[in-house]
Amino acid sequence: MIKAGIIGATGYAGNEIVRLLLGHKDVEIVWYGSRSYIDEKYADVYQNFFRLVDAECMDDNMEELADEADVIFTATPQGLCASLINEEILSKAKVIDLSADFRIKDVKKYEKWYGIEHKAPQFLDEAVYGLCEINREDIKKARLVANPGCYPTCSTLSIYPMIKEGLIDPSTIIIDAKSGASGAGRGAKVANLFCEVNENVKAYGVASHRHTPEIEDQLSYACGQEVLINFTPHLIPMNRGILITAYASLKKDVSYEEVKAVYDQYYEKETFVRVLDKDVCPQTKSVEGSNYVDVNFKIDPRTHRVIMMGAMDNLVKGAAGQAVQNMNLMFGRKESEGLLQIPMCP
Repeated sequence: MIKAGIIGATGYAGNEIVRLLLGHKDVEIVWYGSRSYIDEKYADVYQNFFRLVDAECMDDNMEELADEADVIFTATPQGLCASLINEEILSKAKVIDLSADFRIKDVKKYEKWYGIEHKAPQFLDEAVYGLCEINREDIKKARLVANPGCYPTCSTLSIYPMIKEGLIDPSTIIIDAKSGASGAGRGAKVANLFCEVNENVKAYGVASHRHTPEIEDQLSYACGQEVLINFTPHLIPMNRGILITAYASLKKDVSYEEVKAVYDQYYEKETFVRVLDKDVCPQTKSVEGSNYVDVNFKIDPRTHRVIMMGAMDNLVKGAAGQAVQNMNLMFGRKESEGLLQIPMCP
């Protein structure tokens, strides 16, 4: 059995990790970490776990946790994992960090976009970006994985085949993104109150969202040159889900069949990326509660552009599901173990 500990277990992503791991045949959860609810019963915080979890919440002592767990999930705000991690911890347990602390390799870029000092830059080169469909072999050998952000996961997987094969002009990429309210976390914020979100759609983080450099880095690695994008996220009045609509100019004339063959080349054997049939647009309802990402594209010959689309659950493939997928790879388990939940509808 893999012994797992979760720091930040009472946030939305941490709660989702608990839900998924309880259904994993090879995992035992040994630590429900939460600064806000120490010594309180976990099932009192999330009543959906009543009679399923008897444990009480513990603190975020990662050094003590490393003595008890084989893997540590840190579903915490930016900066916390970097402030706690050290060589001794990594010598005892593998770490999967759901924050942005190890996603961006350039320290100055991280500190500029996140506005905090990086406390553990010595581990940046070692950390593996945990997008399983692209970095699978490196993840298998990793002891520290930077679990990707939700918007970057959906954006990268939607665009990756086109930019990797050189079919689009990287300088023309524009990404329009929409997310449910759970993407903002569980903390109390006026902007996320029901009356503020319900019956409302709004853009936020325009030209300044922190996931921008992460997306740019991944697309740059894919095409071998620096990529700058316009990325605009929007808040949608629903609990879960992300929808990406990305636009780019084509470098040459291509047919539907040619582009479909490219997407199939990259994703036909992938369990969790589903390339939809012609003219079927991805929708969040079709992936809710699951680790699947639905992608598709539409060629617009009139503007000589391609529209690339993706939909996924921001809390599963966008956070907890991807973290469990990474864990499976790191411990030599079947990659899909504990993650084959069928999307919920309605």
